[in-house]
Amino acid sequence: MTNELTKTKKPKIRLQITKGYQFVNGIVQNNKLNTVCEEARCPNIYECWDRRTATIMILGDICTRACGFCSVKTGKPSWDDPLEPYRTAMAVKKMNLKHVVITSVDRDDLKNDYGASIWAETINQIHDNVPGCNVEVLTPDFKGHRPSLEKVFRAEPEIFSHNVECVERISKQVRSQANWHRSLDVLRLSVDNKLKTKTGIMVGLGETFNEVVDTMKQVSQIGVKLFTIGQYLQPTKNHLPVARFVDDKEFLDYEHIGIEMGFDIVKSGSLVRSSYHADEFI
Repeated sequence: MTNELTKTKKPKIRLQITKGYQFVNGIVQNNKLNTVCEEARCPNIYECWDRRTATIMILGDICTRACGFCSVKTGKPSWDDPLEPYRTAMAVKKMNLKHVVITSVDRDDLKNDYGASIWAETINQIHDNVPGCNVEVLTPDFKGHRPSLEKVFRAEPEIFSHNVECVERISKQVRSQANWHRSLDVLRLSVDNKLKTKTGIMVGLGETFNEVVDTMKQVSQIGVKLFTIGQYLQPTKNHLPVARFVDDKEFLDYEHIGIEMGFDIVKSGSLVRSSYHADEFI
């Protein structure tokens, strides 16, 4: 497998405003919800919203961290909405979802539990008001604070997801305020709490093929069963540049290797994101 940083074809994105897209967009706007689909400029927003799926972002739209790959706004959050968990559940009910993904900005300013109470209440409200809907959470690391993590675990989401985002060697460059091994510890705690656990990485940031495989191996060894790999796309000129566009064969190689390692599901492709076709993981 070649590791040179040559650029192949940039992945193509389908842009089509459909009735499904308009339906989801209307509910998101009318309920004043934030979505990572919009904030992170996800390339799959038109396809996913057409399928009536969206990744809802709680705790506001301003993050306390400034990761080199992410286009979510950074600054001093002003969010104060104790009814957000209920409003989120009502939006999920209106969309008649069987599977929903909830994520959030990092809230390092909330020193008591980094927003974990809102996380737990959101999960509980969806379970209470939309029975039969699977809740997948894509959480921050909560600074590795175990009591905060346990609040989320006790709410029993159907899937607990936290992304390591990239291979260890370039982690500080990609997300300077995070810690790669702390992310592994978060995943390990989720597995220890008997939750179906998921993580994912981006490629095209300067990693090698062997580093990706080693990352998959480390994650598999702690019991994570669901894994995603997608192409990094530079959201603006102020973010990290793309080192290369990974070809389809390499993505397929990762998928085969991951299944051989013992993952239940590996989604690997240029437009794959952590919440892309998330319902299929259940």
